[in-house]
Amino acid sequence: MKQYNNLPAGRQVKQSTNIPTHIAIIMDGNRRWSRQKNLSVLSGHKHAMDHTVEDIVEEAGRLGVKYVTFWAWSTENWKRTQNEVSGVMNLLSYAIKNKIESFNKRGARLAVIGDISKFSPSLQKGIKESIDKTSHNTKITVIFALNYGGRDEILRAIKKMLANFKFQISNFKLNEKEFSQFLDTSGIPDPDMIIRTGGEKRLSGFMLWQSEYSELYFTDTLFPDFTKAELQKAADWFISRHRRFGK
Repeated sequence: MKQYNNLPAGRQVKQSTNIPTHIAIIMDGNRRWSRQKNLSVLSGHKHAMDHTVEDIVEEAGRLGVKYVTFWAWSTENWKRTQNEVSGVMNLLSYAIKNKIESFNKRGARLAVIGDISKFSPSLQKGIKESIDKTSHNTKITVIFALNYGGRDEILRAIKKMLANFKFQISNFKLNEKEFSQFLDTSGIPDPDMIIRTGGEKRLSGFMLWQSEYSELYFTDTLFPDFTKAELQKAADWFISRHRRFGK
């Protein structure tokens, strides 16, 4: 499957300040937020889409963050009720049709990781068109992980690598840099910090390869309540960290 991260393969990005270059967010707590307010399950998802995501993109751009990734739909989320799955798919369709102006206003380039071939043809088409319409923006790259799972990504990378195999096995020496080119995140720097909202303290398979040296920030705040101030708090925590990278 063609990748839609919207970046040239092998692009290298250097960190110039102690602000994280790439923040990735596990968006947890939308359904609990809805239940706490006696609203429909989809209300939390919609609030997150209409308000939280836009606020985070705006604040991340102000801070100088160059990449922000939102894990919006996992390979496991298909196990949810049919009503919720259908509702989220409708929300995704709504978002790609109505949020492009907001992305362009913020200088945000849209990218996607994950296997979008599982989505309807119309949704796939809308995603690709949205990526094209924001391709000229350079302030920040906003990546949505859609039908994404860390193990699934690695398995798909191996399949792509084998399909593109150009060397005799006896002469082929695989290294990390070469393998990374087959991942969905090819051309995207590994996340400096991974934030998980909602109180859980695990990665749930998110960016298994890329998270090797990511700083992990866990907060009890439910994602719809994750404000600009919460992002600033997380960034301040990151700045206070001393990153040794095994040295």
